[in-house]
Amino acid sequence: MSGLVLKKNADKFTVEMDGQTSIMSARNLKKEGIFVGDKVECQNGVIERVLERKNLLIRPPLANVDTMIIVVAFQPKPDFLLVDKLLVFCMVKGIIPILCVNKSDLSESFVSDVKKIYKNVVDIVSISTLDRSVMKLKKYIKGITALAGQSAVGKSSIINALLGEKLATIGDFSKKVMRGKQTTRLVELYDLKNGNYLADTAGFSKLSEELLLINENELKDYYPDFIKYAHECKYKSCQHLSLKDCGIVKAVREGKISKTRYENYKILRENIKKVKKF
Repeated sequence: MSGLVLKKNADKFTVEMDGQTSIMSARNLKKEGIFVGDKVECQNGVIERVLERKNLLIRPPLANVDTMIIVVAFQPKPDFLLVDKLLVFCMVKGIIPILCVNKSDLSESFVSDVKKIYKNVVDIVSISTLDRSVMKLKKYIKGITALAGQSAVGKSSIINALLGEKLATIGDFSKKVMRGKQTTRLVELYDLKNGNYLADTAGFSKLSEELLLINENELKDYYPDFIKYAHECKYKSCQHLSLKDCGIVKAVREGKISKTRYENYKILRENIKKVKKF
């Protein structure tokens, strides 16, 4: 029978099959090679095989992610470079990104500013966990959905609201499993029915390392807002770095592409380039 791994705790796995959950072992497989989100074949309470994955995230350890809700808020001060890293990460991994502006009740102008920056990049939804607007997120949760963003933007409050029950803060809820000197936080999937799951994770601490696998000259291809204007560049190999005959630079100057997005592109490209030298 086939199932979905909802939770991993040491050498035991919580697997959902036909709407029922069971605790299973994996005697014939390397236990570290099975991730939450994996689709598996099971027999007699044992995981026999891991099926082909759509994608795999290393930290948090999560497989087959379909959607990522990237959360920003007026407070704490938003890190749009992190947002852009996450958007590139989603494109690399084949994940559908959604940009969520939480605590929208604090500043209408902030919501407007975010929409100006990302209007041609990603779907944007503004919510508050203080009212029913948070439920607008449910229509974006497709397949396995993970939340990402800075600390204190309200990810745990969003999870609490969507699940309709009070959970501990993500950092507390994700119990620590000690392995030598390293600490690994558990990841868990919550069933929202109809084949949709919400992932409780402790964050994306390996994000920068994963992005460094990209060649700096390919980075521009992960910016969908650049594509419309790239044909105006004089040279096909243009890297959009402040040349006067660059269509992207022109679009930024005319306000067609966000200056914030463009500056973050240059920062991220330079970071990748520096690391590649060593």
